[in-house]
Amino acid sequence: MLEQFSFLYDGIAFLFSAEGWKNLVMFAIGGVLIYLALVKDFEPALLMPMGFGAILVNIPWSGAVGFAEDGSQGIVDWLFRVGIEASEAMPLLLFIGIGAMIDFGPLLSNPKMLLFGAAAQFGIFLTALVASLIFPNFKDAAAIGVIGAADGPTAILVSKIFESKYMGAIAVAAYSYMALVPIIQPFAIRLVTTKKERMIRMPYNPKSVSRRTRILFPIFVMIIAGLVAPKSVSLVGLLMFGNLLRECLKLDSLAQTAQTSLANLITILLGLTIASSMKAEQFVNLGTIIIILLGLVAFVFDTIGGVLFAKLMNLFLPQDRKINPMVGGAGISAFPMSARVIQKMALKEDNQNHLLMHAVGANVAGQIGSVVAGGIILTVVPLLVQS
Repeated sequence: MLEQFSFLYDGIAFLFSAEGWKNLVMFAIGGVLIYLALVKDFEPALLMPMGFGAILVNIPWSGAVGFAEDGSQGIVDWLFRVGIEASEAMPLLLFIGIGAMIDFGPLLSNPKMLLFGAAAQFGIFLTALVASLIFPNFKDAAAIGVIGAADGPTAILVSKIFESKYMGAIAVAAYSYMALVPIIQPFAIRLVTTKKERMIRMPYNPKSVSRRTRILFPIFVMIIAGLVAPKSVSLVGLLMFGNLLRECLKLDSLAQTAQTSLANLITILLGLTIASSMKAEQFVNLGTIIIILLGLVAFVFDTIGGVLFAKLMNLFLPQDRKINPMVGGAGISAFPMSARVIQKMALKEDNQNHLLMHAVGANVAGQIGSVVAGGIILTVVPLLVQS
């Protein structure tokens, strides 16, 4: 009789063995992610499934991973194999929902905000270079750099295509820093701005954007991005397809489904599926700690890059057209959290200074910038590795 329950004793014994401590660490990490999601309200739709999955896959001899005696595969590993490994379907399909959520109107009425979406990707490339000094595989280093975009799906996609063994750590870092935007960005922005600069007012006089422009914009962006960085077509293409669903006004039910049901379902499944790469033997090592720290560096320097670019532009602009440098910091992909942070910071310095719509323009530009940057990395890095 007792022999039938020997697995229970074996499982508990394993957790407290010389090898099992790593599983206990993963239980703790999963618990922290769930705590941040449910108590601190940090990206609950992502961090809660990810934290739960981290515990699920690290239970000794978990049936959610690996293969059973009858040859069937555990559900988490199966989802990873089908949804990410075989086709990158999950992170890509999520872009349809993201595109359906985005209103490019503030960007189209003030196109120069697109520059901030490019400048705020500086941290990606800087961190990739720094990471290459630590990690011998340059593809791993490039995938780590993408954390700075604050764009979880792009970070997952790049790490998967590059077959990085650090995918789990990269995903956790990317989504965690997305959740910590309200804490990290104010710190980074204050490092490189003065109170006077943070108080610069920017009147908002939006230009009318025609329906034809709104419809043509996603099509042209897809074509141009595809020509500049062919590997970004799947990223940019599905993002822009989602936006076209929104803007054509002929498929409202599909657009609504994309930004609600589809996005929510994929987000939940993606969080659980990423847990397949959070097994203790893969995750608990010095490399993970270094990746978390490098991700922070990437995120901070992305923000600083956008701010410094705004300050550079101000050198050539007349006094009445100066740009508040904080707006440049919104050029990351964390939409709409970053724009809200900039608005809150502006009101704290001057309660009549409303920068929200300017920041939104830079923020949606960051959505485009991050996926194009991901595509450039996917195109250029293999060429550098071959040479």
